Amino acid sequence: MRRSVLGLAVVCLAAANPAAAAEPVQTPPVLETIGLWLAANYDLPLAQPPALVTAPAIELVTMRYGAGSTVSSPEVVAVYDEGVNTIFLTAGWTGRTPAELSVLVHEMVHHLQAAAEMRFACPGEREALAYRAQDAWLRLFGTDLKSTFSIDPATLLVATVCTH
Repeated sequence: MRRSVLGLAVVCLAAANPAAAAEPVQTPPVLETIGLWLAANYDLPLAQPPALVTAPAIELVTMRYGAGSTVSSPEVVAVYDEGVNTIFLTAGWTGRTPAELSVLVHEMVHHLQAAAEMRFACPGEREALAYRAQDAWLRLFGTDLKSTFSIDPATLLVATVCTH
């Protein structure tokens, strides 16, 4: 399935209320491993793991873009909400594939950036490291962002550059 750059999880600071139909997910043991891997490879701090919650895709769209957004649900697969220290994943997320785990890697970067109180010129600047780490994770399994999510270098540039 082809997914745009928006198809990957991006940081969401605007969500004030957790999704109403959210379901807690048992924290997978691999979450600590992902945190250690990110700390060792990307100069990010170790931190307590965030809560993991699944929610309907439409709620993730609302969390990311606000009520009334015209973005289609399949384009948002996860959101990190710094305010409640929670990664919201699409309902049905299992973490059983390298691609699904790479979404968790992407969001864990945002969690660790928040733990380090890192500040960015724009949201795109924050995304650059998350995409780089996600691509590196996928490469450990013989794939990459382009082949897994149809995210090529030009799309990444657009997603990670500050336009103001």
